[in-house]
Amino acid sequence: MKRKVFYGWYVVAAAFVTFGLAVGWPYYNISFFYDYFEKTYGWTKAQITFGFPLAAVLTLWVGPVLVPRFSPRKLIVVGTGLTCLAFIGFGNMGGNIYVYWALWFVYTVGYLLSGPIPHQIIVSQWFRAKRGRAMGVLYVGVGLIGFLGSFVVKPLTEGTNFHTALVVMGLTLLLAWPLAIFVHRDRPAEKGLYPDGADTPPAEISVPSHNFRFLLSRYPFWLLLLGSACSIGSIGAVNFHMKFVFLDQMTIPPTDPRFQSLLNSTWRAASMIILASSIAGRLVIGWLFDKLNKKLVMMGSYFLSALTIPILLTVRPPETPWVFALLFGFAMGADYMLIPLMAAELYGVNSLARCMAIILPVNTITQTWFPYLVSLIRQSFGTYNVAMGVVVFGVALMSGVAIALIPMSERERAARLAPTGERAPIQR
Repeated sequence: MKRKVFYGWYVVAAAFVTFGLAVGWPYYNISFFYDYFEKTYGWTKAQITFGFPLAAVLTLWVGPVLVPRFSPRKLIVVGTGLTCLAFIGFGNMGGNIYVYWALWFVYTVGYLLSGPIPHQIIVSQWFRAKRGRAMGVLYVGVGLIGFLGSFVVKPLTEGTNFHTALVVMGLTLLLAWPLAIFVHRDRPAEKGLYPDGADTPPAEISVPSHNFRFLLSRYPFWLLLLGSACSIGSIGAVNFHMKFVFLDQMTIPPTDPRFQSLLNSTWRAASMIILASSIAGRLVIGWLFDKLNKKLVMMGSYFLSALTIPILLTVRPPETPWVFALLFGFAMGADYMLIPLMAAELYGVNSLARCMAIILPVNTITQTWFPYLVSLIRQSFGTYNVAMGVVVFGVALMSGVAIALIPMSERERAARLAPTGERAPIQR
């Protein structure tokens, strides 16, 4: 009998694009517009960075209530549509700060529905032995499309205006729809296949899904939650404040007519290097995760991310921040994708939807509120030395310590304690 063609890599290719559009394109480029909001509407840095954390609190229910109940493909379609509406709104909102904050609520719901969780679930269902490599390829899409956004957003904004640029960015997200509808498949069984194209199903498929009560009763789950929250919070602080840090550290006076253009160029160069380096980080760390001690790989990535924060404070724009951007990008690319890989490793692929339905909203809280806290510290001290060099650096170090404390024997314990008769989520 003719062997069926393994469809998993087609799914990864489609997810590469849809994940890049859903997350890489909007998330890594929205901060480019912050100084335009500041100058045009007279908002403070704290007001500008408050929208995302406020929305993160108001949308905590989205992950646990909605994500495990619906098809990942449907979530991607709905979520990218909401993100599109949010960016169209950003381009037409005027100077009302409450409208701006409300649009962040729309964006955050779209992010939770169409971002990491559905893509992580799809790829994890299609792969077991090569899950790290497949997840690495998936996350390359975020880096590459975010990289292209960094390349496009500056000339688009300067060639038209920032209002038009935001609307164009929003409409571009709709390119994810045909891939999500016609190419994605939630699990190999829909094509009569098993993960990795194997002839028999892997043992983890038979492990029932753990419920929320079980996960929240396991202290290793709390360590993973703490470690990931600290890591994502510190990365979010760098991403959200990087242009403002460069603004503080510019070596030419604001009265120089080249000031804004050179500031934009420094941000674009750093962003492009970070996102290009993140591609290497995702591929290399994904391969290492499949081959080496998984906890040590995750610890190393988190500690590397922490060590890049003091380097950021040595950058003197308009110089190109090569060392910071290369190291930070490499670590950042790996940090995000390691979370679902470790969750699946500890509690099985059938529990991944519920694991990430808790982890991602909490990570979004730290990813958004922590930059806001950094804004307040910066406002209090007048520089980023304490905010970045002490607070953000300390939190980033804590992430590696939390991962170091996770006992990898938890996987065996969780399998023995698995409830019987409970079906995996995402059946519709």
